[in-house]
Amino acid sequence: MKILVDTSVWSLALRRPKGVEQAAGQAATVNALTELIQDARAVLIGPVRQELLCGIKTTDQFESLRDRLGAFDDVPLTVKDYERAAEAFNTCRAHGVQGSNTDFLICAVSINHQLPVFTLDKDFAQYRQWVPIDLYEY
Repeated sequence: MKILVDTSVWSLALRRPKGVEQAAGQAATVNALTELIQDARAVLIGPVRQELLCGIKTTDQFESLRDRLGAFDDVPLTVKDYERAAEAFNTCRAHGVQGSNTDFLICAVSINHQLPVFTLDKDFAQYRQWVPIDLYEY
């Protein structure tokens, strides 16, 4: 089964400074992502790719990260994904739960494509109370 990997997980694995020691929980997360990559199970969507590439300080770093991410195809987004994202946004908002458009697009892709979400973002636990997403647990 493919797993939709959120920005928080990719960022932990790909954007951390070299030589910086990781906490045990962070290392476990990176190891889980590494296994998904080795098994060709990790997928992303264009907005996650964009979030990862935003804020890169140098052209060399940008190009390096862009090239590394180039190994992964994006899940193709459809009108149904955007409509489902808006529906999830509205449902959660009606219950007092706020989130970003990208988060709700991730939720929509998770639902529409039956992809569990691998994230470190605690907001997804809140979304899950109101929209039927699966979270990847390793």
